[in-house]
Amino acid sequence: MPLDKYSWTDRYGWLKDRYGISWQLGYGDISRIGQKISPVLLFTNEVFGKVEDALKYYNSIFKNSSIDRIERYKANDEDVEGKIMHSQFKLDNYVLMAMESSKQLEYRFNEGISLVVDCDTQQQIDFYWDKLTNNGGQENQCGWLKDRYGVSWQIIPTILPKLLADPSKADRVNNAIMKMKKLEIDKLVKA
Repeated sequence: MPLDKYSWTDRYGWLKDRYGISWQLGYGDISRIGQKISPVLLFTNEVFGKVEDALKYYNSIFKNSSIDRIERYKANDEDVEGKIMHSQFKLDNYVLMAMESSKQLEYRFNEGISLVVDCDTQQQIDFYWDKLTNNGGQENQCGWLKDRYGVSWQIIPTILPKLLADPSKADRVNNAIMKMKKLEIDKLVKA
């Protein structure tokens, strides 16, 4: 979408940079969102129509979460009336956005973009891992998973950067990570 005035803002544009990353740029009051950069999840193809379900699902998992705004397509818009044109939500007070499109688009969620959840304890890792792989999610290697909508997540212990920064442990920690799906703090510390 070209940089222009739209019904929801004075200035907005949607572009792809030279690395193939999609960006939506908007001009407005940053205090309304509270952060300069917010990930936007576009639900299309096989997950079209599932944004509202995903927002409720994510809000049931993360504390300090809310669904702050939902704008739906109207009858004269270029997509299915009633589906979500744009939404804004918070997970643990971090603002994200989600949209859906019925158009058959070339892209889907994949590991090229993932959401990272930093965990202080094994109990937190277990909780997020179990919740996000529940009902159709997939476990992947090295602390990565896909949830039931195909969104990629990394469930990572906060101690990991310290372990990897220790030259006497880094190789052993990396080798231990490569053998795990869900990361286990005790095994990483003992590596």
